[in-house]
Amino acid sequence: MAMKNLLKDDDIKKALEQFKDADSFDHKKFFDVVGLKALSADNVKLVFQALDVDASGFIEEEELKFVLKGFAADGRDLTDKETKAFLAAADKDGDGKIGIDEFEALVHE
Repeated sequence: MAMKNLLKDDDIKKALEQFKDADSFDHKKFFDVVGLKALSADNVKLVFQALDVDASGFIEEEELKFVLKGFAADGRDLTDKETKAFLAAADKDGDGKIGIDEFEALVHE
């Protein structure tokens, strides 16, 4: 499912513009600006599935680096620092990847 079916194009553009500079990414602000926080838990899980490129049931560190491209093809790659900070914030069970429930909890924290 495409992000544009769940989120507004203008919100996606605004969020990507706000975090276009390296090391500027803040997941809490991004989720708010892009409109994820306003989505139901079920719709957040649909977003998770779109970001889980290999359909493993988890967003691994390598997928996380490209998370902004999941919202728009011209989204930038996260830096290693941003990727590790995002993973640390979401990975509550310490397995090195983000599960669907961890993602939903992170969006709605």
